[in-house]
Amino acid sequence: METELKMLVNPENAKALRQHPLLKKYALEQPHEQTLSGIYFDTPSYDLRHADAGLRVRQVDNDWVQTLKAGGQAAGGLHERQEWESKVNGPIPDLAALEQLIDPKSAYAKLIKKVSEPNRLLPTFTTKVKRTLWELRLPDGDEVECVIDQGSIEHGANKSLISELELELKSGNPKHLFDFALQLQRDVPMQIGNLSKADRGYALLAPPDIAAVKAAPLQLSPSMSVEEAFKAIINNCLSQIQANETGVTTQHDVESVHQMRVGLRRLRSALGMFKKVIVCPDELQDRLRWLGTELGAARDWDVLTEATLPTLQRKIAGKVSLKPISEATREVARKNHDTAAAAVLSPQYTELILMFYGWMQGDEWRASLTSAQRRTLSKPVSRFSDKTLLHDQERLLRRGIHLKGADPETRHQVRIAAKKTRYATEFFASLYPAKRVRPYVKALSGLQDELGWLNDAAVASKLLEELETAQPDLRGNIGFVRGYLACSTESDDVELCRLWTVFKPMPLPCKK
Repeated sequence: METELKMLVNPENAKALRQHPLLKKYALEQPHEQTLSGIYFDTPSYDLRHADAGLRVRQVDNDWVQTLKAGGQAAGGLHERQEWESKVNGPIPDLAALEQLIDPKSAYAKLIKKVSEPNRLLPTFTTKVKRTLWELRLPDGDEVECVIDQGSIEHGANKSLISELELELKSGNPKHLFDFALQLQRDVPMQIGNLSKADRGYALLAPPDIAAVKAAPLQLSPSMSVEEAFKAIINNCLSQIQANETGVTTQHDVESVHQMRVGLRRLRSALGMFKKVIVCPDELQDRLRWLGTELGAARDWDVLTEATLPTLQRKIAGKVSLKPISEATREVARKNHDTAAAAVLSPQYTELILMFYGWMQGDEWRASLTSAQRRTLSKPVSRFSDKTLLHDQERLLRRGIHLKGADPETRHQVRIAAKKTRYATEFFASLYPAKRVRPYVKALSGLQDELGWLNDAAVASKLLEELETAQPDLRGNIGFVRGYLACSTESDDVELCRLWTVFKPMPLPCKK
């Protein structure tokens, strides 16, 4: 199993990175320079790609080496994949030699047999890289191969530049890769690289669509410990956040901003859910709040522009044109998208991700645990999930007592409680029968959506007030819209009470 942390380096900063004093300090010997040429192979129907595998033959000086990488995962820049490697006589794979290295019962042995049929493998793309390599020993004794690669990936006339740092753990603790990368990052800004060279090469063949990414299904097992469930849930949230980076930074995509923010809210909700047994450091909490603020403004103006105003325009049906307001809010939203994109591209964001994954990989937080907390962490997650869902529902029911005719702040507190209850239910859904989870989540979602609309209306009124101050010429139309919103939310109180009546008697999924 290969464990490697990948960071993307601006080519202009590569020289500064090569000369970083920490590389000299921890190097066991002088760095090596290599020229690498690689050829990636696949079948015409991309059987290897579909099996999440990559097959490469690489020339290193005068030698040829074939490598098959498959399976595993990439998160926070940490790539963990199975790897099989052997020397070959030239730029053509020797599949028989690979078969000797792979467990004959594994799916990858069957895959190699499948692609071994005559004339099935073809070159797909190539890489050309100049590599600088150091063998490092970090302060805690971890042995790390550090490389800086610069070059290109090519397919016909299409080309993608390579400029990256790779830290491969030969022995030791993966956490220390994050710690070391963070030390380098504070002097030489980089970004986390979750795509392998193979991923980027295949993207040259068929550029992927950039689309917003919702949370992946989370599958927990009743036999999992509380600690194992915690790590699975947190990693699920972090993956959703990172999966939407490209949509936020290159597309200014409304839904990508939304889903990154949802991932962030799920993460913060999960940390609160486990805080009695695992306490997230204050510095990480502060950085999460910073990211939430940077994304929040873009999301608020998006909702006003893309949802609230169009809904109102349909309702008033020609009485007043909202086009001037919509054009103004769209321009403000665009500027806030620029701010959100800059935040995700910033060194602060990279530091946040490195710090968070480093914290997750390490065990330092265990030192402050009481004996009772340690026992809780080792217990099966089912009892913990039961108690969490019961606690969240009781909090929601308490806050909803005075929901009828409630002011915006009271409704906001009920909305937050409903959101946390829904997140917790979805985190633990796989532990309970679907026939009990589905109706509970459906009723909760209906209540949450109505509370969300009322909150959006309250936020819209505040944003329109800001816009009126900045653009007084829109005062008349904005006054009409704010008045209409106020009347509309009052009439929506009836629907909110109806949805509360539907949700209130719903049994928890954990109730037999």
